[in-house]
Amino acid sequence: MAKPSKLAHVVYMTRRFDEMIDWYERVFEAKVVYQNPVFAFLTYDDEHHRFAFANMSILKPTSGSEQERTDVGVNHVAYTYASVGDLLDTYARLKEAGIAPYWPVHHGMTLSLYYQDPDGNRMEFQVDTCTVEEANAMMQTEEFAANPVGVDYDPDELLERYRNGATPATLLAQPVGPMSPIPSEHGMS
Repeated sequence: MAKPSKLAHVVYMTRRFDEMIDWYERVFEAKVVYQNPVFAFLTYDDEHHRFAFANMSILKPTSGSEQERTDVGVNHVAYTYASVGDLLDTYARLKEAGIAPYWPVHHGMTLSLYYQDPDGNRMEFQVDTCTVEEANAMMQTEEFAANPVGVDYDPDELLERYRNGATPATLLAQPVGPMSPIPSEHGMS
């Protein structure tokens, strides 16, 4: 049975975007690898990002003083699998058990499946699609700036291609399509 090979990153939703980035830069001696007004990705080691921040003041502006639970805090924790085969085998096993992802998305640097536990805690199961150096370079491109979220994909179609012998490189290639909308289950819409 395939299991994650490592803990990858944590994504935070915040209304103190600049303060959070500054704090993580100071505390972890992290560096920003990509930032726009909505998203920031930081790392302190050889991973393409260990922390990501979503600026809820832009993604979900509120007019009142009362904030919903999804306005701030941990959005999700990500786990990396060693191979696309391990990720797809896990998808198949969970599907067989009646557990479906709520968001299959190809982020460019990762092929990802998002799940929620019974309490609504969100997690991302992912496989890297490129090296850390390639991911860092990707985050500096105009294409990434135009679409830092990624493209939705059909995990059943990908599983079928995997079972029919498609190469890992073709399975990991980002599909062409419009930017994925962030699902409401992700707490950022």
